[in-house]
Amino acid sequence: MERQVAIIGAGISGLLACKYTLSKGYHPIVFESQSHIGGVWTKTVETTKLQTPKALYQFSDFPWPSSVIEQFPNQDQVLEYLESYARHFDLLQHIKFNTNIVGISYEGLTEEEMQSWELWGGTGEPFSHKGKWNVRIESTETHSSEEVYKADFVILCLGRFSDIPNIPNFPPDKGPEAFRGKVIHSKDYAAMKYETANSYIKGKRVVVVGLQKSALDITMECCVANGLQLPCTLLYRTARWILPNYLPWGVPLAYLYLNRFSELLVHKPGEGFLHSLLAIFLAPVQWTFSKFVESYIKWKLPLAKFGMVPNHSFLQEISSCLISLLPEKFYDRVEEGSIILKKTQSIAFCEDGIFVDGESIPIKTDLVILATGFRGDRKLKHIFGSTTFQDLIAGSPQERVSLYRECIHPRIPQLAVIGFSESVANLYTSEIRCRWLSELLDGTFKLPSIREMEKDVRKWDRYMKQYSGDQYRRSCIGALHIWYNDQLCSDMGWNPRRKKGFLAELFQPYGPLDYASS
Repeated sequence: MERQVAIIGAGISGLLACKYTLSKGYHPIVFESQSHIGGVWTKTVETTKLQTPKALYQFSDFPWPSSVIEQFPNQDQVLEYLESYARHFDLLQHIKFNTNIVGISYEGLTEEEMQSWELWGGTGEPFSHKGKWNVRIESTETHSSEEVYKADFVILCLGRFSDIPNIPNFPPDKGPEAFRGKVIHSKDYAAMKYETANSYIKGKRVVVVGLQKSALDITMECCVANGLQLPCTLLYRTARWILPNYLPWGVPLAYLYLNRFSELLVHKPGEGFLHSLLAIFLAPVQWTFSKFVESYIKWKLPLAKFGMVPNHSFLQEISSCLISLLPEKFYDRVEEGSIILKKTQSIAFCEDGIFVDGESIPIKTDLVILATGFRGDRKLKHIFGSTTFQDLIAGSPQERVSLYRECIHPRIPQLAVIGFSESVANLYTSEIRCRWLSELLDGTFKLPSIREMEKDVRKWDRYMKQYSGDQYRRSCIGALHIWYNDQLCSDMGWNPRRKKGFLAELFQPYGPLDYASS
């Protein structure tokens, strides 16, 4: 019997899901709303580059071509790499482009039956003889009437950095409607052609809100376009440990945070007594590593001069998947005055501009760009037609999305989520998740009971709360990806130890090529 697998999204995770379900003999169809593959890489600002060294951002069985010599390739190079991968494994024929997902609904079983389950899907199996998913689709070109595609399994590869913008809350009557200038989100800016974007900001007083990578890149583009005559103001709420490079004091960052030794320094979900004891005794080393990186950033960049020294540790930054590279000569622009940094907890619009905390005179501006991120949780929630499934996937406002192995919701059958939970190298993590999922679909292993899965989810919740602080809901395994991969390997029956020799296993960084074979 042919098993139909619906994959929603043709970004990195969608391509990987397609490739590995094909390898097990299933029949995937990938639904993509755009006319091309690439996900978030299809719409970026002109100066965007890969934030992770390419050695960590590559497919295990398809390395970067030798022609790409840059450590941090640009958007065009990344897209060409992804397209080459899709062509090499003949994935494009399985993708239905320009297809919008209206929603998905589950049929064949009642909610009362599902609530009584002790095992995922009732039997613990990935497929069911009774239940199927209805995937409602429509063409983005013709906007023709809806079609329904029936699937035995659905893989959501929606990503979390697109579509639904995160818009800050504003005081009553002091939102964008009170402003006579323009207010756009960074996604609108990134959607423009490079020449159009440059013309759009040229000659304007621009305020950028945010301090993540898109905010920094857009700010740099604005100050290059307008210089000292029209400085760009960057408003931010929390200072971040933004890296000038990945070599603090000449030591590759991967040797401090991406090997087994670094993971001995933190408490881990499901750890035994010995690991817990080691984390306690080695806590001073963990503190030293953080201070080592922080001291380099403070030496390299004039953070204290501009009030940009964070109040949290670098460990919390990497544990929240918030590390990013600073654009070249960013602080030179701050020093010369073409970038103005302002910290504020809230903003309020008026006719001429923006009020910030503690200032009675507004910042006069023509254009405000909200580089305030996205609401991937809402996108994930609203794809479901069932309010029960919507509530299950969303959880409470104080919780992250509860996924076992960061892939499976214990109470939503025949469905997986890939690419929502982050790491320091999302391609790397999505690939091993897709391999794990393909083995689950193929019957290599079975999931534990719903109760056991929910217990495991709570353990990971406690870890993320402990090390990510107020960014807990980002669902990040950034400083614990080897421990996480070990669990996936054990499920699949693979040897988790991928290095040769004790010292290499303990101190060498792990990367995608370590998982090239089972």
